[in-house]
Amino acid sequence: MTAFGTDSWPPAPIRTGRLVLREAAARDRPAFVELFASPEVGTYVGGARPRADLEAAMPEVPGRRPGAFVVERDGTMIGVVTLDPGKGGRTDLGYMFLRQAWGLGYAAEACGAVLGWFAGIRPGEPVSLVTQTANVRAMRLAARLGFTEVERYEEYGAEQWYGVRGADAPATPDTSAD
Repeated sequence: MTAFGTDSWPPAPIRTGRLVLREAAARDRPAFVELFASPEVGTYVGGARPRADLEAAMPEVPGRRPGAFVVERDGTMIGVVTLDPGKGGRTDLGYMFLRQAWGLGYAAEACGAVLGWFAGIRPGEPVSLVTQTANVRAMRLAARLGFTEVERYEEYGAEQWYGVRGADAPATPDTSAD
C-alpha cells in the first residue's frame, strides 16, 4: 500500500529551479549502484553494500515504484527522494544523494518539491522523517523542512530522531547549502 493512490503515480516530472524529479529509468542504474555502494552515503543508513552484489542483483530499472523520485541535475541522477508508508499511518520521507551532490542545497530543494507535491494530492496529511541524531546535516534539513521532534529512541546501535511535519509547515524550504 502506498501513501497515495496509484492513480497519482507516476506524476509528471516535478521541476524546480535546478532539478527534475521523475520516475526512475534504465539509464539511472549506474547511479543507483554508486549510491548504495558508497561508504559515505551509507554512513547513517546501514553501511555500503558490495558493488559486485549490487551489480548482480539490481534490476534493469531500479527504484521504479510508487513514491520513489529520481533527482536529476543537468540530465544526470544525483539522488533519490522517497515517500513510503510509515509509523502510525503517516507517510515517511526518505532521501539519499551521491556524495558529490552534498552541501549544495539539492536535498532541501528536492525534498521540498516532493513535500509540496504530496500536499497537493493528500492535503493536510502529516509526513514523518527518521534520522540518526549523529547525522547533523539531516537534522538541520529536517528543521528547515518544518519537521518537529516527536521522539528519540535507540535502534541499530544509534540514537534515532523521529519527527513529523504537519499541514501547516512551509512547503518550500530554504535551499541554502545542506
